[in-house]
Amino acid sequence: MRANKKDILNRLATIEGHLKGIRKMVEEDQYCVDVLKQTFAVERALQKFEAAVLEGHLNGCVVEGFREGREQEMIRELSELFELSRR
Repeated sequence: MRANKKDILNRLATIEGHLKGIRKMVEEDQYCVDVLKQTFAVERALQKFEAAVLEGHLNGCVVEGFREGREQEMIRELSELFELSRR
């Protein structure tokens, strides 16, 4: 992983914190709208996490793969990721 590891770990900690908060809210029978607002926050945090990891991959692993002559492998991997993101 070529992304800034500290940033990635901080993003994961944020996601974990949101999930723990959601669990507590459900356990305490909090208002559904408030729970849903927190789930939206988790989704946004995951999107930011994914974007950071992808950026690191594109700027590091993909560039390195092209330099090493593994263009087709890199293109296949990126194509697979794109397809997964559309499901």
